[in-house]
Amino acid sequence: MSEQFRDVSPEAPELQPIIAGLFGEYEARYGDYFSRDAEVELTEWYLAPQGLFIVLERDGEIIATGAYKPFDEYTAEIKRIWTHPELRQQGLAQRVMRELENRAQLAGYSHLYLTTGFRQPEAVKLYLSLDYQPQFDIYRDREEYSVAPFDGRLRFTKQLTVAQLKTA
Repeated sequence: MSEQFRDVSPEAPELQPIIAGLFGEYEARYGDYFSRDAEVELTEWYLAPQGLFIVLERDGEIIATGAYKPFDEYTAEIKRIWTHPELRQQGLAQRVMRELENRAQLAGYSHLYLTTGFRQPEAVKLYLSLDYQPQFDIYRDREEYSVAPFDGRLRFTKQLTVAQLKTA
């Protein structure tokens, strides 16, 4: 069994069913809640040197994905974290996150930013386990974040340090 990370274009044909499936998962969890603020997918954001889209492959099959794009001059925004549904709870998303953190730091970013939805407790747990700082009250009922003045997004930040950078 061989696993490796590979940089891909966000427009790569093999990625399109995965991205469609990811948005399908969002729709299943949230219905049309986020449709009013539908995100415009600007794929150029994910292109080097400012951005990156990676896949984790096992024996040539994509089993997890992740990306980052510039948020500001010092901050990369983590996006498109996905793990194959049959392979969840095996630490693959954590591996993708660590790879993105390392690569963002090598690209010159010193901070990370990400959002997840209020109905994704497994994502909240992942980000907290990786020392991301919640920008919301983690003890509040997350459904409350779906009601104004909130927008349903749970925000996290993380400062990157030299000690976090893995050497290959």
